[in-house]
Amino acid sequence: MKKGTVLLEAANLSIGYTAKKQVTTIAHNINLQLKTGSLTALIGANGIGKSTLLRTLTGIQKPLEGSVTLNGKNLVAYTPPDLAHHLSIVLTEGLPASNLTVYELVALGRQPYTNWVGNLSDEDHAKINEALQLTQTEHLRDKKHFEISDGQLQKVLIARALAQDTPLIVLDEPTTHLDFQHKAGLLRLLKKLAAEAGKCILYSTHDLDLALQLSDELIVITKDTVLQDTPQQLIQNKVFDTMFDDTNIIFDEIKRSFTIR
Repeated sequence: MKKGTVLLEAANLSIGYTAKKQVTTIAHNINLQLKTGSLTALIGANGIGKSTLLRTLTGIQKPLEGSVTLNGKNLVAYTPPDLAHHLSIVLTEGLPASNLTVYELVALGRQPYTNWVGNLSDEDHAKINEALQLTQTEHLRDKKHFEISDGQLQKVLIARALAQDTPLIVLDEPTTHLDFQHKAGLLRLLKKLAAEAGKCILYSTHDLDLALQLSDELIVITKDTVLQDTPQQLIQNKVFDTMFDDTNIIFDEIKRSFTIR
């Protein structure tokens, strides 16, 4: 697919949830485009609705209004097996109890392609090994997933998404358990995958400074609106000046980072 092609589009989207017949709208009139070859960060204050937006964009949660299309086809029209060929997701939920090794966990990413008994082909093994190499987790391949650190496990879950080999990868807080060096390294890896492999990658994050430095575009959720643009354009439009309610948190345009008064 040609770089810059619109892969996923949200049109007039309203997100939220329904509980006891009461509808709570978190954000409305959202219009977004995610393109091949791009790394896009989703940022916003805690509790603003980032996870709800991610769940809606990936079909886990239905929109209150509007539509999400993937490759020009409405997301609700995809069957789960078909969607698994187009979209891979890395969420923050813990893994269920199991005795899987790291290699076996990454191999689960090949499920959409294996036959009904789940036998792995040479191509499957090649994709798994490539994913382990890209995430620098080959040395963990024979360890049980519960024997490794939270940061290592996060990279292994990203390897599983890479092994799934989908054009769109969505990650919810992928850098949460990593130190600064590994956060930067992981985002550089995602940027490289987007640029060189033509992947479309969307991730949510609290690491605002790194997101500004390494992402091609940002989606910013505030209490009033949802905006998408390049970091430079968002800075010029003063979007970050009102991102937080706390007036002691200010955005320094020169340093391209948030500071405390």
